[in-house]
Amino acid sequence: MSEKVDFDKYTDNYNDLLRDSTGFFTSNENYFAEYKVRLARRKVKHQVKRILEYGCGIGRNIPFLESMFPGAEVFGTDISAAGLELAAAENKTATFALESPGLEIGQFDLIFVAGVFHHIAPVERPAVCQLLSNRLVRSGTMTVFEHNPYNPITRSIVNTCPFDADAVLLRPSELAKRFSQVNMTVTDRSFCLFVPPRLSSLVRLEDHLGWLPLGGQYCSVVRHAK
Repeated sequence: MSEKVDFDKYTDNYNDLLRDSTGFFTSNENYFAEYKVRLARRKVKHQVKRILEYGCGIGRNIPFLESMFPGAEVFGTDISAAGLELAAAENKTATFALESPGLEIGQFDLIFVAGVFHHIAPVERPAVCQLLSNRLVRSGTMTVFEHNPYNPITRSIVNTCPFDADAVLLRPSELAKRFSQVNMTVTDRSFCLFVPPRLSSLVRLEDHLGWLPLGGQYCSVVRHAK
């Protein structure tokens, strides 16, 4: 694994780099954010009053969390101070905080994590899982999106993307194991992002392909074990 990526260096051109890496899939830079939040919305069956996006970066997902969970209080945390500054400037109604040891922000009904764990060193993942477990209410839901290591196109994108230089992809089974160690369980897992949005007739088939490990990413729904 390469040296840990300093995301502060990519705040100003993050969208451009993302577009360069994923432009073959869609030219709409908001597509991935809206897609994932919409999928998370479908996974949550209970009332949501407080939402945390752990690893919110520059806040690309925040507007969709606010619109798809109307009335909910939305928080975003990250280790990049520069990213949070931009996120706060673009999302006036959300609350942001720098992740640091001892940060106290209470508990949440929904925790949304998108593309974060592959940046966390494997040795540090258990502690992060414990942190997220502590922040989720007993009846809450966590949705975790990660790159699919079985997809060769995904691996190629990760290998050439500057802000994925420290990435260590993890299989769905590893993610489930990590959370099981903090008494949490993956209650649902589905692969996603199979086809570009321009193939609208095929996009509708994705709902039936969640079992197939060929999507660009996968979504794990995590809850406290009973």
